[in-house]
Amino acid sequence: MTIDASARIHPQAVIDEGAIIGANVSIGPFSVIGPKVVLKDGVVIKSHVVITGNTEIGAETVVFPFSVIGEIPQDLKFHGEDTRLVIGARNRIREHVTINPGTEGGGGITSIDDDCLLMAGVHVAHDCRIGSRVILVNNVGIAGHCRIADDVIIGGISGVHQWVRIGQGAIIGGLSKVEKDVMPFGMVQGAAARLVGLNLIGLKRRGLERIDIAELRAAYKALATDEGTFQERARALGEASTSEHVQTIVDFITGESDRNFLTPE
Repeated sequence: MTIDASARIHPQAVIDEGAIIGANVSIGPFSVIGPKVVLKDGVVIKSHVVITGNTEIGAETVVFPFSVIGEIPQDLKFHGEDTRLVIGARNRIREHVTINPGTEGGGGITSIDDDCLLMAGVHVAHDCRIGSRVILVNNVGIAGHCRIADDVIIGGISGVHQWVRIGQGAIIGGLSKVEKDVMPFGMVQGAAARLVGLNLIGLKRRGLERIDIAELRAAYKALATDEGTFQERARALGEASTSEHVQTIVDFITGESDRNFLTPE
């Protein structure tokens, strides 16, 4: 066990031998920290939190009560292999969140990058890769092997099917069931999720120029035509446009995927 002298650990917390606790870490009462856990500088673990497995939590991340981080995957193919969970810096993990590590068949790692907000009751399953500045609203469920890019927002009580990819800057409305890939900057809603447009509010908040938004609008319109397959339309768009934001969409659509796509209506 390595505990920095500046760490503040409540006497009723349980820290297993082997855990590594960084500078200025705070651990509240009745929390349990497992033997392979690494807590980087400034991490705050509030009361009644369980962190176990081969789990690393980045600097200044805060974990709220009754969360369970790093417990074994809910996957019947998991047989105790030593897989990992890596969480980045400055994340906010609210009450009752559960996050599982990877599986051998899925690459062995679940990861969450920096500056994310996981609201109460969120579940992130095995082998997911979540980018930075992602917001998962209350009771969102992310199934195994999903890829969630930077700046995505997923509304409350939504579910994302295993292997789905959600591209950069997309927004998913509450109560949505997402079973297909969502293109970057897309806006999705509905129990049977539909791609209904672009996340224009998100684009404006990110400070995109009008010309950039106009190019994305034109790209969306081009993808909504009936000429050729969706991938063929995307490749043609990539050849015709010089916009880096449009190219982000093209790269996503023409990239490797295990699912079909939600397409523009």
